[in-house]
Amino acid sequence: MQLNFLQPWAPHILSILRILAAATFLTHGTMKLFGWPAPFPYPLNGLLYTAAILEVVGGLLLVIGLFSRPVAFILSGLMAFAYFLGHASGGFFPALNGGEPALLFCFVFLYIAAAGPGPWSLDAAQGRA
Repeated sequence: MQLNFLQPWAPHILSILRILAAATFLTHGTMKLFGWPAPFPYPLNGLLYTAAILEVVGGLLLVIGLFSRPVAFILSGLMAFAYFLGHASGGFFPALNGGEPALLFCFVFLYIAAAGPGPWSLDAAQGRA
């Protein structure tokens, strides 16, 4: 079954995907740095602090769609690193090793790096999408 009626909306759905994924990602950084919307349950070390800064700054840039492709590529790499460093040793299946969010963020951001930010972005407004 083809859903051809969605085809004209694909660029706008890409923008919505970017905004919602980035806003969700941003909260992971704000939890680590500011304890909002909930306190982070682990003590911060250098790696987690660096990840938190990338999550906040990168999340904000992706929400507004500024420098979207390089930022999404960097964040995709961050999540691949997080998955293999923090989760893969816990077993093969992401649903069991706690790595599902990292894996999904990795590939959503990789897709955004390849596809661009969509029309609702500062990059598109500046002609850089």
